[in-house]
Formats: sequence, C-alpha cells, structure tokens
Amino acid sequence: MINIFLKSSALLITLMALLSSAAFAGSGHRDNKYERNNQKKSTLNFRFDKRYNHNHAYPREGHIVKALPRQRRPIRYLGRDYFFVSGIWHISSGSNLVVVRPPLGIIVPILPPFYTTVWFHSTPYYYANDIYYVWRPDMNGYEVTVPPTAEGEPEASYLADEVFAYPKNNQSEEQQADDRYACHRWGVDKVGYDPTQPPENLSVAALNQQRENYNRAMKTCLEGKGYSVR
Repeated sequence: MINIFLKSSALLITLMALLSSAAFAGSGHRDNKYERNNQKKSTLNFRFDKRYNHNHAYPREGHIVKALPRQRRPIRYLGRDYFFVSGIWHISSGSNLVVVRPPLGIIVPILPPFYTTVWFHSTPYYYANDIYYVWRPDMNGYEVTVPPTAEGEPEASYLADEVFAYPKNNQSEEQQADDRYACHRWGVDKVGYDPTQPPENLSVAALNQQRENYNRAMKTCLEGKGYSVR
C-alpha cells in the first residue's frame, strides 16, 4: 500500500512538473509575441523618408509624445504655438504633444540637423521629413513652402548629412540631443561652416566639401562623447 502511494505521489509530482513547464513555455511564447506586437506597433508610428536619398525616420503625424528636449524651438504662428525639434513639428494637446505638419509660411530660425539641399533652377530648397524650406533673408529664417515643381529631376541635389550616431553608454534621448547640439557648435567653430545657415555663393561641389569637413568634425566630437558614429 505504501509503495502504491509513493508511486502515485511521484506520478502526480511528475505530471504537475510537466504541466508547469508547458504553462511556462506557453507564457514565454505569449510574452515573445507580445514584444513582437509592441515592436511592430512602435515601428508603425514612424515613417522612413527616402526622397532624394534623405534616408531618415520620422514619427508620423498624430504621434503623441510626453515631453520634448530643451532644444525645442517654440514658434508662434497665426495665434497658435508650435514646437520645432530636429525637423519635427508639434502642437500641445492637453498634457501631451502631437506631431503635426507645419503650416505653409511659418518661419523657423534654423534648419533641421538632418536635411537635404535640392536645387531647382538654381534655387536651393532644404528638404526634411517631407517638408521644404527656403531661406528668407528679410525674416532671417527659413520658411516652410510648397514643394517646388519642375520638369524632370532637380538640377542637382546632395545629401547634406551623413553622420549617424549611436549611443554606447545608454545616453538618454535628452542627453543625445544635448551632445549633438554641443558637437554641432564645436564643428561650426572648428571648420568655419554652419550647415544650418544659408550658403554664401558657393557651388554645389564647394558645399559638398564644406559639409564633408563639418561631418568629420562632428564624428570626432561625438566619438569623444561616447557614440559609435558612421
């Protein structure tokens, strides 16, 4: 009787262990599926801008964010406050901010850190995030404008930014923004060229060379601050 009881107990323990393992495996499978779904949802909140080989990702219109870095640019236009950060425009919505498309005619004092210069009939347009900017010397800033139209392809275009920095020390998004801005200022001082300011009678080839010098300075600075740069 004792042997039968012991055998039954052992069988019960084995069965419980098997069921527990199956439940754990099932739970792990569900967790992995949940993570994949979350990653997919996160990816769906962004779009990859490939026009003119711009090749940068931006949050879609309607994307909600909780807070913005200190480098945001508040701009009031037609009675409404907009916030400009790295080529992305926001408006307030309760305690949050929502990504929007900027209105035509709004002026921003600087260009996004990533932009592509596209030339139409000898006129430079600065492109980023499906938005075109033109320099307005009378306003000392860049105006959001309608897309230029021309037959065929633009006369010339060049990729204005080729610096991709990846944090190696788990730097926060705010710290990354601070570091990139500090390196931008350092690069401008070192090479004497500011890509966020209008070019002064330079050819496309000369602008490309200036940008390459600036990019090398940015790479050196960012690597010194703990980033992997390519």
